[in-house]
Amino acid sequence: MARYRKKPVVIEAVQWTGENFDEIKKFCPNLAYHGTVGGLIIETLEGGMRARVDDFIIQGVKGEFYPCKLDIFEATYEVVE
Repeated sequence: MARYRKKPVVIEAVQWTGENFDEIKKFCPNLAYHGTVGGLIIETLEGGMRARVDDFIIQGVKGEFYPCKLDIFEATYEVVE
């Protein structure tokens, strides 16, 4: 079995706070729905995915958008200065 390392790549992301809908909408034009329970539906390459409060909305290397859970985001990414 071969082993692989994720390539270092810089992404743009915005954290969904439950109160920054306008910021998310401006960042992510693929926003399909603003739920009444603090959730968003992001249209991804795999279909609609729910983003919950504290999730990050990430723009991928090909311009695609998708939600990422806070714990996974923190384990995978760090701030670029």
